[in-house]
Amino acid sequence: MLYFAYGSNLNRYQMKKRCKYSRFIKKMIIKNYTLTFKTRYGAADIEKNRGKKVYGGLYDISKYDEKKLDIYEEYPTLYKKMYFKYNNKIVMTYIMKKKTKISFPRVRYLNVIKQGYKDRKIKMKSLNVALQLIKHLRQR
Repeated sequence: MLYFAYGSNLNRYQMKKRCKYSRFIKKMIIKNYTLTFKTRYGAADIEKNRGKKVYGGLYDISKYDEKKLDIYEEYPTLYKKMYFKYNNKIVMTYIMKKKTKISFPRVRYLNVIKQGYKDRKIKMKSLNVALQLIKHLRQR
């Protein structure tokens, strides 16, 4: 199964720990979505936003890995699954069920995401754009 990661699951160490059979394929972009952070913890989410794009990584995961991700992503309580086509193949990702209020991510969580961007050679600028929009919410 193909899986699109856009948050902490880009982190090589975390993803291998969580999904030992996963295989990173390549970095990719989905269009007409934007990266945001929600819940009181500032968990990553994506929302429809015409003309915007979300950078992430494409993985091949097993059914076993998917079940592990379901637990981590609190599926189906916090996140639901979204499917889209990429090169005529179905790709799964997680999006939040309820669009809660925007909040700045916790420092430790954000550092895991930043390392994931480095691991996958995704320009930090794309993450910084999302953070710039919510910098006024920064936790002190």
